[in-house]
Formats: sequence, structure tokens, C-alpha cells
Amino acid sequence: MVLKIIAACDGASKGNPGPAAWAWVIGGADGSVDRWEAGPLGRATNNVAELTALERLLETLDPAVSVEVRMDSQYAMKAVTTWLPGWRRKGWKTAAGTPVANKDLVVRIDALLTGRDVDFVYVPAHQVDGDPLNDAADRAASHSARTQEPLGSATGAPLPPPEPSTRASAPRTRASAPRVSAGSAGSAGSAGPSGSSSARSEASSARRSRPNGGTLKARFSGRCRCGKAYDKGETIAKNPDGWGHPTCV
Repeated sequence: MVLKIIAACDGASKGNPGPAAWAWVIGGADGSVDRWEAGPLGRATNNVAELTALERLLETLDPAVSVEVRMDSQYAMKAVTTWLPGWRRKGWKTAAGTPVANKDLVVRIDALLTGRDVDFVYVPAHQVDGDPLNDAADRAASHSARTQEPLGSATGAPLPPPEPSTRASAPRTRASAPRVSAGSAGSAGSAGPSGSSSARSEASSARRSRPNGGTLKARFSGRCRCGKAYDKGETIAKNPDGWGHPTCV
């Protein structure tokens, strides 16, 4: 009898917004990839891809079975573990009274979480010796985003190889998020391309105000060295390539 399923989900957007895709991976008893699936989304943001990946995973799993879901998206993690209850109470409005971004996806995920035993675990992206299920989901989503073709273990397709990139050398870490069993979540905005004038202005302003490093709140959305976006207002830190997630320094 299966006591708990270990799974991971991830989304990718090549341009944010740009060609996007979602992917989920379910682990076997030995920790290896048991089955997986990825699908294209056309042009979409990274946040939409991340939420869609979670939605498709929850649709696939048996609601009666406990599951641990591993994600590297801080936005999706905060949405389902921190922001969602408040959004629901406010009629799917933010604290500022504005409509929740990606409302349809958030409402759907809230419904899928109702009555289920789900633990969400944050795993940093693109780490040496990082979480293998998260890495597999990332590879599948990236490949499907680039090709805009669906793929998965059901068709006998092998997992795509890692895309050429600079991977962070920080040791593997994991921070557990609050457990969600009956639905709970929140919102955020889309991020822009790393080469945008706003991202350059962010870095320039940050260097002037924080010459000795440390963390600060992003004045604009941007892209971290790990390839994932960060949103305006999110905590970021200086790394050798610019600014991004503190876990990727």
C-alpha cells in the first residue's frame, strides 16, 4: 500500500512571457523517476507555467493518497501555503483590493487541494547534487517550452538531458513550507527579461544603496542566474552575475 507519493512540478518560460510549458514528475520507491509528463502552453509567463504544473500534477494524483510536492518556485510556493486563504476570504482579491493574478488557476488549485493531504517542500533550483525529481521536472518543462511539443513516460520518451547552463555550486538545502490539506494560497506579478532596462536600473540602484552586498526588496521584476524570474518586491541578493534569489548566491 502506498503511504505517501513523492512528486515534483515545474514550469518554464523562454522569455517570460514567451514559449512556455509545464511538467510534473512522480518518484518511485527508490527515489528515481517513476513517471512524468510535460506539455506546451504557447506564450505564457513563468508564473502561469508554475501554477499550471501544480494543477496538472494534482489532477493526475489520487486525491485519497498523501503526497509531498517539491517545487523551486517561490511564487507558487507562497501562493499555495501563504496567500491563498486570504485571497479566498477576500473574494479572490489581494490585500490592495485588486484581482488576484492568474485567478482561474489559483481557484482551480484551491479546489483540487480541498480535503487532500498535501505537504509542499521548497527545493532550490539548479543546485549541484540538488533534488533529482525537481531537476527532472525542470528539464522536461524546459524541453517542452523550447519545442512546444508534449512528451512523457506514457509514450516511452526518455527524460530530456539538462540544458547548457551555469549551475550554482551551493550545497543542497531544503526548506519545508507549511502543510496544506484543504487548500490555501496567494498572487504575484510577471517578471521581465533579464536584459531589460528595468533590470539594469535595479542592479545600478542596488549597487548605490547597498555597496557591501546583502539583500533588498526588488524594485522591478527580473531574472536570476538560475533562469527563474523574481518579482517586484521579492527579496533578492547580489551574486557574481548580478541580482537574484538569495539561495542562488
